[in-house]
Amino acid sequence: MVLAAPERFSLRPDWRFNFMIMRQYQGQASGKLPLTQSTNLPIVSEDHATPEVGRLYTKFRADFGRPYIPGILQCFATHPPLLEHMMGLAKDMLFIDGALDRQHKEMIATFVSSRNSCAYCADSHGFSLRANGGSPELLTAVMACELDSKALTSQQAALLRFVQKITDDAQGVTRAEIELLHRSGWTDLQIAEAIHVTALFACFNRVVNAFGLPSQDLLSVYANDPPAREDQVPSEQPKDKRHGGSD
Repeated sequence: MVLAAPERFSLRPDWRFNFMIMRQYQGQASGKLPLTQSTNLPIVSEDHATPEVGRLYTKFRADFGRPYIPGILQCFATHPPLLEHMMGLAKDMLFIDGALDRQHKEMIATFVSSRNSCAYCADSHGFSLRANGGSPELLTAVMACELDSKALTSQQAALLRFVQKITDDAQGVTRAEIELLHRSGWTDLQIAEAIHVTALFACFNRVVNAFGLPSQDLLSVYANDPPAREDQVPSEQPKDKRHGGSD
């Protein structure tokens, strides 16, 4: 069955994101959606989905306005209750503005995925970082884990140093590091959300790498972007922004 683009689908300022989504709808209409393949373990394609998984895939389309089921969800679909919970996390925490805004969540996701050598997630969330306002220089610094880059504000660099500590040595986190984040302007709720996002992506990266999902090469659409002008200064995180619109 071919699904039309939903009426609730809203375009973003970034034309490349809109192009990617509309290309997926065009591919669906022509029956040419890409087939996600994993190298190590079978995932649950739509053609082989049980009625329960098929219902969840339909819900994903309705909630996120996307026709294509991401490969990572096809990994989680090997255990349908897990798939349902992960979709809930994506909708209610990961892909909305919360204590951290969406751009900072994507920054963390890209950094952690790069740190964990997860090409699929680094590409996917690097693309989302750009689609949510991240500059080419910010993306380059985050994917290279260059915490001294001028593309990062001092506040962002402090947060990513903490994220790196969680990723590499969570048991070594101290109260002094929390207080350092406070002095950088981060609140307890923002720090807590950064911990949750970091830990979740530690899980996601390992699932994707173990199943053997390759990169989707989404970032290729940004390959010919010009560098940012010198007057384009990175912005600090808004203070304790609560729930906003979902992706």
